[in-house]
Amino acid sequence: MATSPVFHSDRRIQLGIWGLGRGMNFYQTCAALNFDVVAGCDYNEHMRRGFLEANPGAFATADAEEFLAQDFDAVLLATYCPSHGGDARRCLAAGKHVLSEVTAFFTLAEGVQLVEAVERSGLVYNLAENYPFTPVMRYLKRKWDAGLFGELMYAEFEYVHECRSLCYTYIDGLPVQPGDSVHTWRSWLDFHYYCTHSLGPVMVITGTRPTQVTALVGDQRLAGYLPQGAEGAGGIAPSLIKMSNGGVMRNLMGVTTNDSHVQRLWGTRGAAEVNVGEGLKLRLGGSGNSPKLAVKPAEDELDRLANSTGHGGGDFWVLYYFARQILSGEPAPFDVYAAADVTIPGIQAVRSALAGGQPMAVPDLRDPAQREKYRHDTWAQEPYDTRHGLFPREADRTQTGRFSTTMADLIRYSLLYRQWADWSAVAGDLVDPARLSEMRQALAAELPEVRRSYAAARALIDAYPGSDGARVLREMLEDVGGEKRVLAPGFADELQGK
Repeated sequence: MATSPVFHSDRRIQLGIWGLGRGMNFYQTCAALNFDVVAGCDYNEHMRRGFLEANPGAFATADAEEFLAQDFDAVLLATYCPSHGGDARRCLAAGKHVLSEVTAFFTLAEGVQLVEAVERSGLVYNLAENYPFTPVMRYLKRKWDAGLFGELMYAEFEYVHECRSLCYTYIDGLPVQPGDSVHTWRSWLDFHYYCTHSLGPVMVITGTRPTQVTALVGDQRLAGYLPQGAEGAGGIAPSLIKMSNGGVMRNLMGVTTNDSHVQRLWGTRGAAEVNVGEGLKLRLGGSGNSPKLAVKPAEDELDRLANSTGHGGGDFWVLYYFARQILSGEPAPFDVYAAADVTIPGIQAVRSALAGGQPMAVPDLRDPAQREKYRHDTWAQEPYDTRHGLFPREADRTQTGRFSTTMADLIRYSLLYRQWADWSAVAGDLVDPARLSEMRQALAAELPEVRRSYAAARALIDAYPGSDGARVLREMLEDVGGEKRVLAPGFADELQGK
């Protein structure tokens, strides 16, 4: 990729990456877009090692101040989600352009502070919201701008992603350390906050912004998530959002037993729907029973280059727009104002749900008068105590320090059992019975490790039965993993059909 120049410029942008988990997903794309990665920052030593292996001679540190003191132009900010607002302001204060991972900030007060920090700095700030820039979404944007669909009436976009294991591991799959803790934000953050991957495409395609949001609490939750209650991970998070043209969208985030990324748009002249694996279909002709046909967006050279990168090419395009604005001044789709537009509905949806569905305004932070109302609005979900919440403080850390590894293993192995057990209940209805045989063989091959992980989980449960750590282990072991059946003497023979 480094040999395929995109911009007609010899100017190179010296880039530092702050947060070397998600941040390194962008690394291979940087060279083609005039970025030279020269510095990295992460508190995890194993992530710094990986960064330096990819960047011999680069600077790496665990200290943010030391990182920001280095001589480079821009920061790819991929720290923990609730920290993005404050971290972005630190980067701007150090004279760095900022490409921030989603979301842009955690409270409305931070939103006001960030907008004004960008305005004072004169530096480039972009949000790395990448879902609007897959080939299909970019095609829909072009056709929407050409008037093919008319005005937005309604949209349904989804980002339903069951990511239980990421509560207990880093993004690279290694268990969280110390081992008696959980992930700093993925383990507790209400899914409404993470609203940008579904809302962002609607904003970009239709050219509208959100103005009001309402939501309700969903009380049912999947096993193995922290914490319990109205706020927190583990459940579904739908909201209804009023858009600036008077249209409405259903924004669906959260976790269920069916990951889903269905995307549907209804305009006054035509409609579109995308279902992952089934491509794009349009219904054109101004009527609900007009012809509905599949289309395939044409690709140019940049599309083909983008397709080799992450998130359906979206990672390429957010880097492209960031570099383009630094090099030429041409604005990117997600400047700080659009970043606020796409972030605020998540904050306000949590508030709406906790208030029984009361509609909440989505202020336009372009307007200084609207900022004043929210300048001191520091409301936020109360964070879970990720370091000390799992077990009593007097617990034996030699024992509890095995929790994150045990939980990561238990999630993997209990779901291996659950898939086989539940599909066995409909074995006679399967179109392809061989798939059930594959599940059975996979479980049989892993049975010794399954039983080992179950025994490790039971030991922690028995040692601290009333703890949060024991609760999530118990849910996975008993509700999902079928502990009694799996540990029964005859289970291995059952798997072998004896």
